[in-house]
Amino acid sequence: MMVGKTDSTIYDRLIADYAERLNKYLPFSTMILPDIRKTENMPPQQRKEKEGELILRALSPSDNLILLDERGREHTSEEFAAYLGGRLNSGCKRLLFAIGGPFGFSEKVYAAASARLSLSRMTFSHQMVRLIFVEQAYRAMTILRNEGYHHG
Repeated sequence: MMVGKTDSTIYDRLIADYAERLNKYLPFSTMILPDIRKTENMPPQQRKEKEGELILRALSPSDNLILLDERGREHTSEEFAAYLGGRLNSGCKRLLFAIGGPFGFSEKVYAAASARLSLSRMTFSHQMVRLIFVEQAYRAMTILRNEGYHHG
């Protein structure tokens, strides 16, 4: 789940490629929530609240929401694979990873989430985060299946 469209077809194509690869292992799709309009004069807190409302409306009660957040826990690729494998085997109906807007998430979204993960202590563009996450999800599945992609 991602807030806002990307304006880069290069990233879109790469993300679609990894999404297609992931679908060989499990049902995977991306959900792009619409951009909040007229944000240029909107305080960051208000923007987070509005984006948070979109995120919360997209959830079902049985969803397991995990936030990609700069203050989240970092993992190596192997640790993330084990984490993902555990979540997939936990019996949840739908596992959702959310990438927020430029100011992060509202407190209500943090409260609804079961975990926070960080891809790095560095800051990346939202387009890069989307690509890095989907590549790491694919990498995790190949690690779980002992396939050669991880070291290839």
